[in-house]
Amino acid sequence: MSVARRLAAGAVAAATTAVVRGVLDLSPPGGPQVWTRTNHRGEPVSMLEGPATAAGLLAGAVVGASSPRSALAAAVAVTGAGAFGLVDDLREDTSTRTKGLRGHLGALAHGTVTTGGLKVLGIGASALAAAALAAPAGGHPSHPVARAADTLASGALVAGTANLLNLLDLRPGRALKAAALAAAPLALAGGAGAGAAAAVLGAGGAAVEQDLAEADMLGDGGANALGAALGTAVVLAAPRPVRLAALAGVVALTLASERVSFTRVIERTPVLREIDAWGRRPAAPAARGRHAAPADDSGA
Repeated sequence: MSVARRLAAGAVAAATTAVVRGVLDLSPPGGPQVWTRTNHRGEPVSMLEGPATAAGLLAGAVVGASSPRSALAAAVAVTGAGAFGLVDDLREDTSTRTKGLRGHLGALAHGTVTTGGLKVLGIGASALAAAALAAPAGGHPSHPVARAADTLASGALVAGTANLLNLLDLRPGRALKAAALAAAPLALAGGAGAGAAAAVLGAGGAAVEQDLAEADMLGDGGANALGAALGTAVVLAAPRPVRLAALAGVVALTLASERVSFTRVIERTPVLREIDAWGRRPAAPAARGRHAAPADDSGA
C-alpha cells in the first residue's frame, strides 16, 4: 500500500474524529447528561469521545482500504463493535454486578440477556461477518472446512481484540497507547491492513489529548471500535501463523483478566508503569473508578 494512501487514512481518521467530537459537543443526542459520567476525582467526564473515535476509525479505514472487500470488512467490524459497545455504555443496568465475559456468558446461559451479553453476541456476529468478507493475507484455504475454521479464527481475533482494548480502558490514554503501539508496525509495513492501522493511529491521535486530560473517555463504544479496527488490520495484513499466534495471545490475556488485575501488573512493572503514566495527571490518593484501578478491572 502506498505511503500516500496510509497518510490519507490517518489524516481522514483524525479529522473525522475531531469534527464529529465538536459537532456532538454542540448538540449531544439526548442532552449532555446522557453522556456524562463522574470519574475518581469527582469530576465530570464525557463519553462523546467514543462515537467520535468510532466515526474516525470508520472513515479512515474505508479511505485506506486496499480493496472494496477490505473496506467493507473494516466498516462492518468497526460499526458493529462501536454500536453494541455504545448500547452497553448507555443502557447498562447498573443495579446488577455482572462483570467479565464469564459473568455475561453465565447470565446468557441462565436466560438473562444483559447489555454486556448483548454486546458479546453482537460484536461476535459482526466480527464473524467482517472475517467472512475480508481477504486475509495469504488467502483462504481451498478446503471448505479449513476455510470455515480460518474464518472463525479471524472472527474470534477481531472480536477478542475489541474486548481486550476495552479491558485496557481503565486509565486515561491506556487503551489509545496500547492500540498505537500495536498499530504502528502494521501501518509502517504497508500491507493490506496498513490503512486500518493508520486509521487507528489517526483517530487515536485526535482523541488522546482530551482522554489524557480526563475530559473525555472512550467508553465501551470507542474502545471496542478501536480494538475491532486493530483486529481487522491484523487479519488483513498478517499470514495465518501470525494470526493464530495473535489469537492465542488475545485469548490468554482475556482469560488472565478474569483473575489478574492488569492495572496491578502495570503498576508493578517499571517500564509499563512509565509508559502508562506518560502524559497523565498523577493519580488521586486511594482513587477508584473508571480511570482508577479498581480491585477487579475485568469487564466485557
